[in-house]
Amino acid sequence: MSVLERIQAEVEGHPIVLFMKGTPQFPMCGFSSRTVQALKAAGAAQLHTVNILEEPEIRANLPRYSNWPTFPQLFINGELIGGCDIALELYESGELAQMVAETKSV
Repeated sequence: MSVLERIQAEVEGHPIVLFMKGTPQFPMCGFSSRTVQALKAAGAAQLHTVNILEEPEIRANLPRYSNWPTFPQLFINGELIGGCDIALELYESGELAQMVAETKSV
C-alpha cells in the first residue's frame, strides 16, 4: 500500500481524523493542542488522530494528498476542513459542533 493509499484509508476509515504533531494527551505543538481542545469542546468523542512526528512518510506526503501545506490537518467525513485557525473559527461559530454531531448519525 502506498503512503497516499494509507492516508486515504485513514481519512475514509474514520468520521473525524486529525493529522497532528503528537497525541491528544501529549500534543507537540500549540496548534495541534488548540485543535484537539476545540474538537473535544465541540463533542468529538470519536476523534482519530495520526501523530505525523512518528509517521515521516505521512508527514511528507499529506500536503500533496490534501493540497494543504500546514499541520494539523482536520478531516471530517472524508473532507478536508483545514488547520487550527479554521477549526477554531468553526468552533466559535458553533459550526464545528454541528459537523461533529452529524458524524455521530452517520
